[in-house]
Amino acid sequence: MQVEHHELHHDFPEFLDVMQALRTSDSNFSQMFDEYHRLTSQVERLEEEDVPVDDFTIEEMKKARAKLKDKMYKLLVTYQNSN
Repeated sequence: MQVEHHELHHDFPEFLDVMQALRTSDSNFSQMFDEYHRLTSQVERLEEEDVPVDDFTIEEMKKARAKLKDKMYKLLVTYQNSN
């Protein structure tokens, strides 16, 4: 199965410095960042290894990941605009 990778540095290359700054200064952002990558790794592993799991499980993981990404994007924009 072809697996699409969802790395934040590819999705938000304009925010690389901001991501680094927030990871070190904002524990909430850092936790979301880690959770996003944990979910991404799990989804990719399930898809790459074709692990038998129901579609609902993977879709819920993808929705959770998308919500985290939206929250992080808002924090990135806010931080960038305030500095």
